[in-house]
Amino acid sequence: MTNTEPVYDRIGVGYADRRRPDPRIAAHIAAALGDARTVLNVGAGTGSYELPDRSWVGVDPSEVMIRQRPRGSAPVVRGVAEALPFATAAFDAAIALLSLQHWSDPKGGLAELARVSRRQVVLTWDVEFYASNFWFVRDYVPEMSEWERSVATLDTARALMEPTRIEPVPVPHDCTDGFGGAYWRRPEAYLDPEVRASISGLALMTDGIAGRAVKRLEADLRSGAWHERNAELLDLDELDVGYRLVIADR
Repeated sequence: MTNTEPVYDRIGVGYADRRRPDPRIAAHIAAALGDARTVLNVGAGTGSYELPDRSWVGVDPSEVMIRQRPRGSAPVVRGVAEALPFATAAFDAAIALLSLQHWSDPKGGLAELARVSRRQVVLTWDVEFYASNFWFVRDYVPEMSEWERSVATLDTARALMEPTRIEPVPVPHDCTDGFGGAYWRRPEAYLDPEVRASISGLALMTDGIAGRAVKRLEADLRSGAWHERNAELLDLDELDVGYRLVIADR
């Protein structure tokens, strides 16, 4: 998130269609929230994972994203993590789901989450694990990991949050939430430009990097090379590609 030009004002069009909450990932988030009844969703976007039986408020800087929230969604205000317009200890919990990497000041934003809530839950990823273990990044677009090392991910959250625990979030083979690692067992999906548009690390790439990566992947799918290299994945129901829930209590 930035104060002047929210990134999802540029890449968020149609986001709600491609980034639908997955119930198995929702279960991990629900467990991390525990008994929290009032929850602030920072980087709320289209309202994914605003689970029932809790009272939610969303914050997001992007009008494009806010307009895609379904009718009847929780109230949302335009704002950024670094300056939350809420009183101290106003919420039982605050969550940030795959948005930390876009904050202009991660230290300030995480301090704000801790100020307004007694529990903080951040979904992010382990860049080194992701780069080494996820075939798409490792074999086709290693440049993505270069960008990821320049933004706030797991190492930042671990250093700044003083977490109570860090939990892996395996990705189901048929995950309905189209984030970067969602299609680990469905490689053909990455050939779809609409799929790539919903993955910020790809959507923000310049110099034709993503296009060249997709051409190599397409060739390997046609020749069978991808299946030869990744045959063991085809029998798995879920895979750890590096996503982590970082949970802190104050």
